[in-house]
Amino acid sequence: MPYEVQGVVARGKGQDVTVETVLVPDPGPGEAVVAVKACGVCHTDLHYREGGISDDFPFLLGHEAAGVVEAVGEGVTGLAPGDYVILNWRAVCGNCRACLRGRPWYCFATHNAAQKMTLKDGTELNPALGIGAFIEKTLVAAGQCTKVSAEAPPEVAGLLGCGVMAGLGAALNTGNVSRGDSVAVIGCGGVGDAAILGASLAGASKIIAIDVDDRKLGWARDFGATDVVNSRTQDPVAAVRELTGGFGADVVIEAVGRPETYEQAFYARDLAGVVVLVGVPTPDMRLELPLLDVFGRGGALKSSWYGDCLPSRDFPMLIDLYLQGRLPLDRFVSETIALDQVEDAFARMHRGEVLRSVVTL
Repeated sequence: MPYEVQGVVARGKGQDVTVETVLVPDPGPGEAVVAVKACGVCHTDLHYREGGISDDFPFLLGHEAAGVVEAVGEGVTGLAPGDYVILNWRAVCGNCRACLRGRPWYCFATHNAAQKMTLKDGTELNPALGIGAFIEKTLVAAGQCTKVSAEAPPEVAGLLGCGVMAGLGAALNTGNVSRGDSVAVIGCGGVGDAAILGASLAGASKIIAIDVDDRKLGWARDFGATDVVNSRTQDPVAAVRELTGGFGADVVIEAVGRPETYEQAFYARDLAGVVVLVGVPTPDMRLELPLLDVFGRGGALKSSWYGDCLPSRDFPMLIDLYLQGRLPLDRFVSETIALDQVEDAFARMHRGEVLRSVVTL
């Protein structure tokens, strides 16, 4: 018998989301049903609602979540009802060329649940990032469930499911920030602040936060920024160079996803430095740089997808750091809300009033 639950649905481009009855099937082979306890409101969900990801409406939104396994399907091992999990949208296959080369964080064949969740009239829903977690129970591939310590509150643990992991990973995994490095972060929302926190955790000696909003720059200081630059009133490239002895930063993390801020990141790095793009651009954006500068400045230009994380490795480790008091994940939670408040949370997020609104169930 399918589960009949309430979930947040985006029916059409730009339309307000609605809370509707969703039918969740019993888990099939390799699948699991998870009772969602908390789910963060991420910009990616807003991109889905605005048609920026695809036009395969209706969408079941939500993907940054933690919960408890309710049931598992045939053939599932290492996961059982009652397990406390963070949901991830990069369930690695273990068999593709990236996995076989020992780089599973680049897995080219990640997978989702085979069955579809539906509305009561049978309309199939497309779950955001293969998860769909603004809902009381959701159906996922068993590999999308990462077990962690149940001592971590779900509204905190779930943040590792997307945005916070993306930022931490951009610094720790993709940028390989090391002790004594100088780091600049452009864009100080949730992802950017997580990158600042990651750089601080790695032992960076100077962490420069760049944004157009003084309130966000204040938040950045709370996460470990040593210096702040308001790029509305200062040239960020000149400011970063001045703060780094005229050289530029060893690692520059762009957490906005726009050509103009990427160009700033490119010129704000030191020779042979690293630029990490973790902000998500739109399909129409184009970048133009002098090829001679790309050649002459050396270093590396990288993109960071999900913080180049391996959930089975990174989620438990980061939760342990949180429980030890060394990773203040709770600072990202601006408010907790109900399912029927997601649309209002989108508006607050768009206005930059919150780091994370978190739906609790």
